Amino acid sequence: MLRPDGILETALYVADLDAAERFYGEVMGLERIAKVEGRHVFFACGKGVLLLFRPDKTVQPSTNPDMPVPTHGATGPGHACFRAEPVDLDAWRGHLEEAGVAIEADFRWPNGARSIYFRDSAGNSLEIAEPKLWGLQ
Repeated sequence: MLRPDGILETALYVADLDAAERFYGEVMGLERIAKVEGRHVFFACGKGVLLLFRPDKTVQPSTNPDMPVPTHGATGPGHACFRAEPVDLDAWRGHLEEAGVAIEADFRWPNGARSIYFRDSAGNSLEIAEPKLWGLQ
C-alpha cells in the first residue's frame, strides 16, 4: 500500500505576522526559511516546515501562473503539536514560563506520554509532547 512518509508541512493562521515571527523565532527557537511581507512566514522544524499565513491573504487566488496554489485557509485558533524528547520537557516548560508564556495544561496521557499545552501570539493552541503519545519513537 502506498502511504506518505510523514507530514511535510503544517499551517497555522495568524493576523499579526510580526508577532508570530518573533514568537516562533525567539520563543520556539525555529529558523525562518521564507517570508513574504504581509502574507506569510515559514520556519524549519525538524524534518518539516511550519507555515504561518495571514488568513485574509490565503483566500485570494494566486496571480502567478507558475505557482497555481489553490486558495486555502482557516479562521479561528488552530492546533499544532511539537515533538520533544521526554528528558527535555521540564526544560521546555521552564523556557516557556521564563518567556512569559502561560502553560494551560501539563499532564500525562493514559499511555504515560506527557503533553504541555500553551498558546502562541495569535491564540493558536500549541503542544509539546513525547513521540510515544502516538506510539512513535
